[in-house]
Amino acid sequence: MRAGGIILYPTDTIWGIGCDATNEEAVRKVYALKQRADNKAMLVLIDSSAKLDRYASDIPDVAWDLVEVADTPLTVIYSHGKNLAKNLLGADGSVGIRITKEEFSRRLCEQFRKPLVSTSANVSGEPSPATFSDISDVIKEGVDYIVRYRQDDCSKAVPSHIIKLGDGGEVQIIR
Repeated sequence: MRAGGIILYPTDTIWGIGCDATNEEAVRKVYALKQRADNKAMLVLIDSSAKLDRYASDIPDVAWDLVEVADTPLTVIYSHGKNLAKNLLGADGSVGIRITKEEFSRRLCEQFRKPLVSTSANVSGEPSPATFSDISDVIKEGVDYIVRYRQDDCSKAVPSHIIKLGDGGEVQIIR
């Protein structure tokens, strides 16, 4: 990933395609692999709430409460992303960030020392894969590295909840 490669990896939710979230070229590769329009933002994984203000500005107070009490994976869309690849942000400058608590993805973020893109391991428009075996060969062949961990896990994972926060702390439930 330090050289701009993309990976296929298990997250705290479903299997994801990931890369360095600060590298525009790597993000471009993910969009191309997913055959996804680059105006559709992708989310970012970080390993600690202490890093949140590195990648989002003007964080409403309610965000800290939501992150603290969440007992299932929660992606929060913040109005103003920063220090990330520009093509990763929404057209309005927003960014979705999830603080992963699952050990593997948390340690991956921690050791990489940068935020990771985390987008479902599917071609845009196709169903999100619930297990590794559901991931298409197009995706598997299109990444630079496939993490071996949890490939045999048949537990049906589900995507995170998504909440969008407005500048004034307004909360909108997306999923």
